[in-house]
Amino acid sequence: MRHPATQFEFTPSAVLRDVTLRDGLQLTGKLLSVERKVELVRSLIDLGVSEIEIGSMAQPDLVPPMANTLEVVQALTPEELAKCWIWVATPKHVARAAALGVTRFQYCLSASEAHNQANLGRSVEASLDALPQAIACADQVGGQVQLCIATSFTCPFEGMIPPQRIIDIANDPRTAGTVDIVICDTLGQAVPAQVSGLIGRVLHETPERRIVFHGHDTWGLGVANTLAAIQAGATMVDGALGGLGGCPFAPGASGNSSSEDILFATRPAWLTPGKFGALVALTELLLADLGEANRSKAAQGARSKTAAFEWVLEVAP
Repeated sequence: MRHPATQFEFTPSAVLRDVTLRDGLQLTGKLLSVERKVELVRSLIDLGVSEIEIGSMAQPDLVPPMANTLEVVQALTPEELAKCWIWVATPKHVARAAALGVTRFQYCLSASEAHNQANLGRSVEASLDALPQAIACADQVGGQVQLCIATSFTCPFEGMIPPQRIIDIANDPRTAGTVDIVICDTLGQAVPAQVSGLIGRVLHETPERRIVFHGHDTWGLGVANTLAAIQAGATMVDGALGGLGGCPFAPGASGNSSSEDILFATRPAWLTPGKFGALVALTELLLADLGEANRSKAAQGARSKTAAFEWVLEVAP
């Protein structure tokens, strides 16, 4: 039976993918141990989070918190890995991760030429040229590749990105074979009407794929943009515990939309006040380890003194 507190499930529904261990950790400068990362993955799965981004194949000297990603992969079971995604940007990345059992790959490139050069050190055309080979590598292990388009709305170097550029990338023949398309508000500068407009165009003007929205809360609209994306057709949305995160190669980018805030707003059927409380506690332990502030408004609300509201956590005397 549905818990009374979850009767307000947001519709249409979307699955949350938690990206704490990749995008969330990128700017922290601290490498969590393999054991700590694996513990976090298993805790999220136990609570009901069914999609998790566990790391990146980026060069460890450029993104130090990702240095032990492949060790994390090796520590997880095949059943756990089936719920996990790895960030990749080249066919070599896919091949290395696939050799260790990874089957779900998020292949990233930018809509902005300047950001692609800053983030990946190559042109957008070069990234697109390499995508078919990356897909072929994934196919060899029965894997799936997402097309992830960073700076889909704005770029720190070029400013506003024309929506048609996203449509053109999505329709490029070299992207054929990708199962999802991830639309990223990398800088958190988009507004809900922008998000719903672009997601709607992707839904109606590009090949059929699952649409994923990746938002940041830099300007305070992370949850609003996420809800707008869901209403426009996104069926997976990204969030990070405590609103951690940001891109080290995008000046002005701050934390991701908070997983707690997204879950509190969307109320998926598996989320109860008890599980929400456990998630908040999990976040608080992680942030204490990292020395990071908690940016989640819902997590802060859960620690308020409004005892009559069942989402508020009980405070030990």
